[in-house]
Amino acid sequence: MNGIADTGFLVAFANRGDRHHDWALGVAERIDAPLLTCEAVMAETAFHLRSARLALAMITEGLVQLAFDCRDHLPQLLALAQRYADRNPDLADLCLVRMSELHPRDTIVTVDRANFRVFRRNKREVIPIVCPPD
Repeated sequence: MNGIADTGFLVAFANRGDRHHDWALGVAERIDAPLLTCEAVMAETAFHLRSARLALAMITEGLVQLAFDCRDHLPQLLALAQRYADRNPDLADLCLVRMSELHPRDTIVTVDRANFRVFRRNKREVIPIVCPPD
């Protein structure tokens, strides 16, 4: 499986006490290549895990690969922020929507079913997601 990693998945993967931990381990076993992600997701992950070391280990051990630079996509990120202003998206979510536009064959791996069912890439395309079961 190739994909794009969101914060919730990474936190669940690293935190044995997370209710989605077993699901995240199962997803990680199916990964063929490092999941793509962005620095905003990694910053959120480090914050929620209270460990920059753990977040950085996910990169160095090949679970994820940084594959996005906000500077290269500011106009698109601003347009997404305006389009979804009513949902008050964070920067990580906006980056993931943009990454989904850039990597349309990849699925976003997330626990945030509510937002990613609403977000659209290229204004109207459903973003494929992998989420824990309800």
